[in-house]
Amino acid sequence: ERLLKEKPNFIQALIALGEAYTKKGFYKKGLLIDRKLARLRPRDATIRYNLACSYSLLGEIKQALEELRLSIRLGYTDFGYIDKDPDLENLRNHPDYKEIASLFKNKAETKSFE
Repeated sequence: ERLLKEKPNFIQALIALGEAYTKKGFYKKGLLIDRKLARLRPRDATIRYNLACSYSLLGEIKQALEELRLSIRLGYTDFGYIDKDPDLENLRNHPDYKEIASLFKNKAETKSFE
């Protein structure tokens, strides 16, 4: 936090702080960091994925699904982890999750044939 007072847009420090907040259960603080990262790097697939996780942990399902969908469109490729990530547990019973799951499974299958 002290480092960010001097360099508020230091990406690596923001990522580390966001992860620390989430691990400690400070989900609202983690969300604020993830939103800032998304503003700084709007086309970064991993940052969007982490933002999806933050929204999910706070029960903001609609936003979480939108960010998850966007992260995949931007190139998030760790498809095996999406179905196992405990941060996304809140989404798995939502009908839109099934559509997103088919999107990443289709992308995974397409990649394996390239």
